[in-house]
Amino acid sequence: MLFNKCGPCLVLIDEWVAYARQLHDSKDLPGGDFETHFTFAQTLTEAAKTAKNTLLVVSLPASESNASPHAQSEDVEVGGERGRASLDRLRNAIGRVESSWRPANQDEVFEIVRRRVFTPLVEQAQFVACDTTVKAFAELYRTQHQEFPPECRDSDYERRMKLAYPIHPEVFERLYADWSTLVKFQRTRGVLRLMAAVIHALWEKGDRNPLILPAHIPIDEPRVQFELTRYLPDQWVPVIEKDVDGPNSLPLRMDGEQPNLGKYSACRRVARTIYLGSAPTAKAANRGLEDRRVKLGCVLPGESPTIFGDALRRLSAAATYLYHDGARYWFSTQPTVTKLAEDRAEQLKSNPDAAAEDIKRRVKLDVRQSKGEFSRVHDFPASNSDVPDDADARLVILGVEYPYTKDADSPAVAAAKAILDARGSSPRLLKNTLAFLAADRTKLSDLDEAVRRYLAWHSIVEETQELNLDPQQQKNAKTQLDNADKTVTSRLPECYQWLLAPTQSKPQDAVEWSAFRLTGTEPLAARASRKMKTDELLVVSLAATRLRLELDNVPLWRGDHVAVKTLVEDFARYTYLPRLRDSGVLIDAIAEGLGLLTWDRESFAYADGWDDIGQRYRALRCGQHVVVTEDSTGVLVKPEPARRQYDAERTPTPGTTPGTTSPSGTTATTTTLGGTPTPGGAPPEPPKPKRFHGTVQLDPHRVGRDAGTIAQEVISHLAGIIGADVKVTIEIDAFIPSGASEQVVRTVTENCRTLKFTNQAFEAE
Repeated sequence: MLFNKCGPCLVLIDEWVAYARQLHDSKDLPGGDFETHFTFAQTLTEAAKTAKNTLLVVSLPASESNASPHAQSEDVEVGGERGRASLDRLRNAIGRVESSWRPANQDEVFEIVRRRVFTPLVEQAQFVACDTTVKAFAELYRTQHQEFPPECRDSDYERRMKLAYPIHPEVFERLYADWSTLVKFQRTRGVLRLMAAVIHALWEKGDRNPLILPAHIPIDEPRVQFELTRYLPDQWVPVIEKDVDGPNSLPLRMDGEQPNLGKYSACRRVARTIYLGSAPTAKAANRGLEDRRVKLGCVLPGESPTIFGDALRRLSAAATYLYHDGARYWFSTQPTVTKLAEDRAEQLKSNPDAAAEDIKRRVKLDVRQSKGEFSRVHDFPASNSDVPDDADARLVILGVEYPYTKDADSPAVAAAKAILDARGSSPRLLKNTLAFLAADRTKLSDLDEAVRRYLAWHSIVEETQELNLDPQQQKNAKTQLDNADKTVTSRLPECYQWLLAPTQSKPQDAVEWSAFRLTGTEPLAARASRKMKTDELLVVSLAATRLRLELDNVPLWRGDHVAVKTLVEDFARYTYLPRLRDSGVLIDAIAEGLGLLTWDRESFAYADGWDDIGQRYRALRCGQHVVVTEDSTGVLVKPEPARRQYDAERTPTPGTTPGTTSPSGTTATTTTLGGTPTPGGAPPEPPKPKRFHGTVQLDPHRVGRDAGTIAQEVISHLAGIIGADVKVTIEIDAFIPSGASEQVVRTVTENCRTLKFTNQAFEAE
């Protein structure tokens, strides 16, 4: 035979299917007809099998091995019905004696690309650079393993990075696993063409990245873009220009608007990675990339994966062609409802009242959660008439049309002044009760944008049937609505961050407006009251000594005394006094001061009123607990005149005799022990009770509560009397039908001894 005579022989046959499909069934062909050709193929394979030192290598299209009938009809490489018939006949002829061999597996592609486009590593510095880079990436994947796919932690992945260096294995993973599923894309030749264009573009730009990741593929370069779109429908070109890469693309614009993202070109890198991993599988059942694999294609050592997670979230909320389902993201040639939402949000700019109303609704809901220490919150008053002139502290939330700026003509300060100065056409009297909350003008634009986006998504969800949205679009719309709602919720306290409070150092000074920036995550009113309490702009508890200090320093005395009602009005009226939560704070301070034993040095006395005729205070009480209310007609008395009257009414004036007139004009009398007045004196006052005795039975399960109530309501009044000797005795009488155990006897006896019981014992009947 020829093979044995001329051997060893190597017979290479390529494009056999392309040749065979041209043959027709006529008998006039010099080389034989269609049937004769496949008889020759069978004879050739049999001869190669029986011959010595002979190898026959035939290349057949691999795209048809697992293709569906629909895919077969469109297979350009095989060539229609005639080509498929040729391929089937060749497989039958060769299959009996073949030994199948795949030209290159995924790991071998690494080496093929390296040999074709890079010079081999020969210098020690090159090997050191390779090892250093691979170790840095491996360390990143191990230390932050929750951010990346599980296989990245394995040692085998580190081996693959060394094989693929300086290209990241994820690039080959996407090309080999995703792009090779396209009919026109050739696993080896297509990868080589693409990577040659990528590497040339990066070399021209002077790219200094340690590895070529999917995020570094310059899709905006015409040659690279051509290699990534030649296998796809033409609709992908506008998708790239708008949402992936290019001078007018959304990712590039978002990176420019957000400095923390623009520092790493995070949005652009995320978009490139998603496109490379999703474009060829846009019609697959399990399409798209997981967020962890997106980060794998973006993050370099020394960079935070959360930056790219934020970029992914922002991009998915704004891109027209980017879909996501749970943790998977993909681009499609069909616009998402995001574009519709953007258009509707843009249209809402012409109707600012819609966004303002939604902000009002949210603020009202926020106020319902908590009013803080304020008794009331007036949200968005239409005029100063809507804010009553009351004595309790309140917060006024100004509308979005009155934002705060640090300029002298701040709309918020002007609106606050108008409310503080008047109520309707009448001057406001109780000015020391109001504080104001205003929006920041800069943050207000961000809040308005977020609200418009929320309203747009809300309208889309409401019109699901009218818009004929498919299930995926409905799910996407609901997800975007939830995200938009959360964005507005987070931006609302960021916007309403300025607390305005009128202050005055001295009565002679003009009223000044102090602005405080609020922080925290509590409801708006709670944040404002917390700030005011911290800076003592709102007082919720006033000490009696502090009240005495204010009475003396201002001063607030009207002569030697001041009416309680007048004092309540003073604190609500004058901004140079502490701003009290309500009149109850002042009443509590008064009650505390009246009960102090050191009242003559640190607080004041109390009287029912001043007697102009008798030139004395009626029912003067010093150092006693007195029940006082804000409607009380009594007066607080300075300690000096109170002490003088107190001593004078209990001690006869020196130099007078009983029944004579004292220098002040009063009559001095003496009284016998039995209470009978001496001759010539005025009728004596009835004798005052000097002893008190009371017994009460307490609930043994609520002794602490009941004893505390008795101490506050009874004992404290008796002990507060100057010179009073009060004794309190607790008597315990317990009957135990079953008898007390030894442990109980020992415990009670020891505790009684420790508590100094004077008489205690267990008895047996």
